[in-house]
Amino acid sequence: MSDTRVKSAGPASPRAIPPLLTGGKLEGLPIILVFFALIGLFVAFAPRVFLRWPIYDSFLVTIPPLLILSLGLTLVIAAGEIDLSFPAVIQFSGFLFAFCSLHLGAPWLGLLAALGGGALVGLVNGILVAVVGVPSIIITIGTSFFWSGVATVLCGGLSYALSDLENTPIDNIFAGTFLFVPAEAWWALGIAVLAWFVLNRHRFGEHLLFIGDSQTVAGVLGINVARERIKLFTLMGAIAGFASFLLTIQNLNYFATQGQGTLLSALAGVFIGGSSVFGGSATIVGSVFGALIIGMLDAGIVATGVAGFWVEVIVGLVFIVAVVLHIGIENPARLKQLRRRFFARE
Repeated sequence: MSDTRVKSAGPASPRAIPPLLTGGKLEGLPIILVFFALIGLFVAFAPRVFLRWPIYDSFLVTIPPLLILSLGLTLVIAAGEIDLSFPAVIQFSGFLFAFCSLHLGAPWLGLLAALGGGALVGLVNGILVAVVGVPSIIITIGTSFFWSGVATVLCGGLSYALSDLENTPIDNIFAGTFLFVPAEAWWALGIAVLAWFVLNRHRFGEHLLFIGDSQTVAGVLGINVARERIKLFTLMGAIAGFASFLLTIQNLNYFATQGQGTLLSALAGVFIGGSSVFGGSATIVGSVFGALIIGMLDAGIVATGVAGFWVEVIVGLVFIVAVVLHIGIENPARLKQLRRRFFARE
């Protein structure tokens, strides 16, 4: 079992969840250290950029959709599953919002349609995984192609300009500014707090972690594994739908290719944050800082004067350093074992 839980007599028994700080160990500490180390490097090498507010204001606008996707994926990965269809949800839900806004003059209906469309994709994924028994990595690849194709057919490969929504209530609420901070950042923060409580304080999060540890044991404990997996994928679809809506409203444009390029970035944010690829252990705080790192690397590297084609090399290096640091802090015995293995005398 994950070290974040204690043995439970059944699903009705409350799970002992550690707070953000317990036993002197802060949740997500390794990736937090990496985050501030990178900020320090950027400040040192590009002070004229990173000692001024505009760059951070830009990050608070561009990173939230990626961060929200990483939060949804954290819940999925906690249950030992994977969802690779969310880029298609971004295309499909974005189209639904744009269509309702442009052709029906109903942006609020478009928001509901975006959430509902994402939830529909997730529901289909959940049924195929939990009821039919298709592995999630396989079925979400298939549904990704399907829903991406549906979105392309519906929009005819065209982009939609939504400039009429500028300064409307829906634009101000979701893409305006509150207390000098972009609204997108407040929404991402709210979802992060909610996701933390779901994973660490709610019965649903407890069930996800038990399922990630062992579906067999979860079933023995009385957890309805199929039902919880369907709920999980439906929630992931709705979260991706909201991320798509935010992406569309902040650009005031819908692009037929929107969502491409988010897959690896969102996954990287989760895994460098410290969530286990095998399930049963996940950290919302780690995913937040992981997404922040992934989202700011491109601009940070370019600002320091490094050629753009080095970006992927540096991203890979940061990924490796974060994972190794996570092992060293969270499991020092494992690091000692590796050190003995590679540096032991013949």
